[in-house]
Amino acid sequence: MKNLLKLTLAVVMVMCSTSLFAQKFGRINSQEIFASMPETKSAETELQAYAQELSAQIETLQVEFNTKYQEYQKNEATWNESIKQLKNKELVDIDNRIREFQQMAQQDMMKKQEELLAPIRDKATNAINEVAKAGGYIAIFDETAGSLAYIDEAAVVDIAPEVCAKLGVTLPAEGAAPAATPAQ
Repeated sequence: MKNLLKLTLAVVMVMCSTSLFAQKFGRINSQEIFASMPETKSAETELQAYAQELSAQIETLQVEFNTKYQEYQKNEATWNESIKQLKNKELVDIDNRIREFQQMAQQDMMKKQEELLAPIRDKATNAINEVAKAGGYIAIFDETAGSLAYIDEAAVVDIAPEVCAKLGVTLPAEGAAPAATPAQ
């Protein structure tokens, strides 16, 4: 009986000590916050302008190709074999330039996107970290990642309002049309 009493007392003490050191968990949808930041909207506008600039250059190359191709079709019958080969080589060269430029443009677009969005992502991450530290959270789960298998809404605090306040942004109201998300 004495041992049972000691065991019960030990279990009660362990349970009390763990409740004294309750761990706080939070959750956030970082994508919503990121999309709500004004910097994201201006970066998207700048990216669209950059994409249009690259697209215009591709279009110029395509017009050059089409003009030379029409000339080739129109005069092919009157040209001797060496001129045909020369003009055919010109067409192949222009086509290769178009393909190379498209590949470089795609790489440039990804670099530009990272250049514009990285500081915004860092700003949001820093705000999340500051709110988590100030609130004494040991972990914050990001719903964007979709890695939550279970969440007890009563035990986990949504820190989005605090992060938004720190960043000076507002999230769209529930049921409102979602904000445009940046390309990743």
